[in-house]
Amino acid sequence: MAEGHRGRLKERFKNDGLDRFNEINALELLLFYTIPRQDTNPVAHRLLDRFGSFSAVLDADYDDLIEVNGVSDHTATFLKLLPETARYYQSNKLRSRLELSTLSDIGEFLVRKYVGVIKETVYMLMLDNKRCLLGVELVHEGSVSSAAVSVRKMAETALKKRAAFVVIAHNHPSGLAIPSPEDLLVTKNMKAAFDTLEIQFVDHFIVAENKYCAIINKMV
Repeated sequence: MAEGHRGRLKERFKNDGLDRFNEINALELLLFYTIPRQDTNPVAHRLLDRFGSFSAVLDADYDDLIEVNGVSDHTATFLKLLPETARYYQSNKLRSRLELSTLSDIGEFLVRKYVGVIKETVYMLMLDNKRCLLGVELVHEGSVSSAAVSVRKMAETALKKRAAFVVIAHNHPSGLAIPSPEDLLVTKNMKAAFDTLEIQFVDHFIVAENKYCAIINKMV
């Protein structure tokens, strides 16, 4: 019975992809690869009952996952790997001479970059004079503040890369894409520092869920 169900779900995926799967079936399919020869439906139900949604299961902390009956270390590690894999895939796919010529291009890139990132994280994007991506630097993990984020270190990295433009971004994992007073102050200080170096500071983006805000553009 279980093997027949597994076969049918796999065939559905091969023919139609995941879009038409409900959350239970999507989780069941994933769990096939860490829970062999068992009915994964009860575990999928317990995960959804505990965390509320498919995405929340993948965003859950490892320690919380293994508290769910039927979820082993192997399964929890696999589930945590999935959003990281999606983010790595997007970054790798877009890395080669990616042109980010508009604020929309940058915003959409950053939304993909933050897939699966559940800690507040600061990135710096460095672009050449044709607005092609030279690199992405992880600047800081934790809340954004003038004390936490080293403008000097970012400037040194941008100069080493010979960047013509820089973009700063951070996420609000459980909030809205709305700048705080501290975000506005950090933006002002960063822009002044990069202006001194004659590196154009394009904007400071805030990403939350699938939305983004460009602070300088918003203030104009």
